[in-house]
Amino acid sequence: MSKESQWQGLPYNPISSHYAQIFGEKVHKIPVSVAVTCPNREGLNGMKTCNFCDVWGSAAYEDLVKKDLAEQITEARARVKMSVNRSKFLVYFQAYTTTFARVAELRRHVETALMNSDIVGFVVGTRPDCLSEALYDLLNEYADRYYVAIELGVQTFDETQLLWMRRGHTAERSRFALRKLREKTGKVNVGIHLMFGLPGETREDIIAAARACNELPLDNVKLHNLHVLKHTPLADDFARGEFAPISREDYAERVMVFLQHLRPDIFVHRLAALASRHDELIAPKWAGKKMETHQFILDWMKSRNAYQGELFAHFLAH
Repeated sequence: MSKESQWQGLPYNPISSHYAQIFGEKVHKIPVSVAVTCPNREGLNGMKTCNFCDVWGSAAYEDLVKKDLAEQITEARARVKMSVNRSKFLVYFQAYTTTFARVAELRRHVETALMNSDIVGFVVGTRPDCLSEALYDLLNEYADRYYVAIELGVQTFDETQLLWMRRGHTAERSRFALRKLREKTGKVNVGIHLMFGLPGETREDIIAAARACNELPLDNVKLHNLHVLKHTPLADDFARGEFAPISREDYAERVMVFLQHLRPDIFVHRLAALASRHDELIAPKWAGKKMETHQFILDWMKSRNAYQGELFAHFLAH
């Protein structure tokens, strides 16, 4: 059986395959916003806002941010059902740093989400430097009864690039956090976000990122293309000519190289980010075309007969 036959006709291992194995059907993630800040925006230890982050802190729907969680879930679920037929959902605590507040507050939000019978679990978005023993206990408690996942905004394993981004944590901190998560929360699904299109990024950097993923206890990865939004430090760099986003062709090549070297058992959430607020997107414009960009990357890989993990054995041999 070919890899594409195993992976629903795709050249990579999609997260939908994982959900199908767990639930026997497709599920949909409902993004919600309950956090209102993060360590960077609070200026802890001299940190500054990440250079790519806008005021919404990755919130999917800014019109929902000011509503309570129950309303957010109801309205977001209605939006999904208008376009796709789904009977099971995961609540995704997405915006800012969900675990920056007290764990007791997160527990309250989780309980609110799970009051809905069609919510089969939840996903927590956070940072490598915002984990605690109390959080591990909370995740374990719910993982015995629901599907529980956590996604860390690692972005890159390159220390120089982390400084340029103003992330406020190191690559070693990310590695430590991921190993600790696996040690402390065996049933929790662990994923990371990675960002491509950074200044001076090389093919070797992309391969190194894949190698880092292969060596860590990861279940999944989500890929982002660095793009410029209004009212961000990166927008100022762009205006001064100090940063230029890569072309869609170059980004597709980097995604392909990364996946070729990635362990085939690691599930992939998505291949590129979508700048959902088109009025705030400065560059590149292709970042506002979700399905077009997704298909472009698929065609790029298929035309080269490339697929996830095809060069992973090369790692093992060396």
